[in-house]
Amino acid sequence: MPTALYFTPDAGANRLLASEPLAVMIGMLLDQQVPMEWAFNAPALLKERLGGEPLDATAIAEMEPGALEAIFRAKPALHRYPGSMAKRTQALCAYLVEHYGGRAEAVWTGVATGDELLTRVIALPGFGPAKARIFVGLLGKRLGVCPAGWEVAAADWPSIADVDSYERVSEIREKKRAMKAAAKSGD
Repeated sequence: MPTALYFTPDAGANRLLASEPLAVMIGMLLDQQVPMEWAFNAPALLKERLGGEPLDATAIAEMEPGALEAIFRAKPALHRYPGSMAKRTQALCAYLVEHYGGRAEAVWTGVATGDELLTRVIALPGFGPAKARIFVGLLGKRLGVCPAGWEVAAADWPSIADVDSYERVSEIREKKRAMKAAAKSGD
């Protein structure tokens, strides 16, 4: 296992992403409509605002929704859309409690195939097919979760899963922009 995932300029946030499975899962959940760095730094801010203890899906799921939203809205906000992302985070944590005993890593522990892993990730609230494929790639490329066929289930386009140093974040962002521009122009 790596000691850090280099998705943000903050060394502590990067260590948290590698050491707490719920942190990287929440970062992936929040990785939409904000820069990747912002999304993946949010779990460190969330942890700090919750008192510094390891992120706990059960505790987050049981929070009063308004209290969690206030934590997301506090400056700096954890996301561009703090209200809706607080709700999504709470729904994700409630799902983990109901289906995986509150353990994010139980989503991938013991899976036999990439298809099984992808199916489990797609079932997570807030994870559609594309985000799920990116997360399967992140698990395989960065965290060593490599069930048979994971490469086929993973995203086959540039994503956060390809970031092995913070300097690569901007490179991946530019590749994504070029792909979107090519798709718009019909190339």
